[in-house]
Amino acid sequence: MVNLILPPQPSRLRDDITQAVGDVPIVRLRRVASVCASSSCYLKLESCNPGGSIKEKNATVLVNQAEQAGLLRPGGTIIESSSGNFGVGLAIVGAARGYRVIIVVDAKTTQTFRRMLAAYGAELREVSEVDASGSMQKARIALATQLAETIEGGWYPCQHYNPNNPDAHAMLTAREVEAAFGADLDALVVGISTGGQMSGLARYLKPRYPHLKLVGVDVQGSVIFDPAPAPYKMTGIGLSFRPPNLDYEAIDKAYVVPENLAYSMCHALAQREGLLLGSSTGAIVSAGLHLASHMAPGSRILMINPDRGDRYLETIYDLDWLASNGFTLIPGEHMDVAIEQLCSCESPR
Repeated sequence: MVNLILPPQPSRLRDDITQAVGDVPIVRLRRVASVCASSSCYLKLESCNPGGSIKEKNATVLVNQAEQAGLLRPGGTIIESSSGNFGVGLAIVGAARGYRVIIVVDAKTTQTFRRMLAAYGAELREVSEVDASGSMQKARIALATQLAETIEGGWYPCQHYNPNNPDAHAMLTAREVEAAFGADLDALVVGISTGGQMSGLARYLKPRYPHLKLVGVDVQGSVIFDPAPAPYKMTGIGLSFRPPNLDYEAIDKAYVVPENLAYSMCHALAQREGLLLGSSTGAIVSAGLHLASHMAPGSRILMINPDRGDRYLETIYDLDWLASNGFTLIPGEHMDVAIEQLCSCESPR
């Protein structure tokens, strides 16, 4: 009998849930569009983080920094404006570390997110003031600022304006991408909201891989790349103002994706790839596949999936919700045509 000597396996033990973020799988898409046969289209499943989203990275890193700087002390209160994922990330960290957590939400925050936040012990405050784009982000930020100023021991990470917000992706996500692909990656496609993901990834990857094309994705109605605001239902990407943390100079190409295409892509990913993912992923994948179809055959494109789809079962995966909001799903056999009709902007600045 031959005795095989196996190398020691890395420890899977973690001191708490905050050490379990990152190191998520990357899968190749094969059936959702015809371009997947000629190019290598990959999706990084940040939905596989413990709480189901990429925002747990930001939450963990920002809390660690606040503790080290003395801004957040034992018995303190974490306060944030969030429509969902970042609030859940902070609630997870708060539960693990013993902090009170208050999340300011609005009418677009789904019942699923509200239940998740409550399950982790977070308290909710709601705003209803609507701006020109149909968003309540500015009202949320104003209330979060007020609460942080009046609650003793309160700390407001302020994901939209905190210059440290990109750090998690420079420290974690970018290095994970590098470990998987090194220089053998042609394009990276990222959804834009606070700007933290794109700016952190660009900070680390651009100097090392100057050939890498960085592509930003927004939803139609948001003003990040398009100055004309309009109401939109999507959460996770999109803003009613230009995010100060976003490094526009680092973006090589930008897409503004219609909601109907994004939601149709989500259904196609579930039915053709077995991936039940969040609404913004539909926009990101639509843009990534359009990009792939205009690159040389054999190109390697990586798209970042921010969160899971189970938190959207009451919205984009509910046919009644789609119909009541005027959305009609594009049949799977017509997705190639819909993807090809997308437009991109070479100079998103």
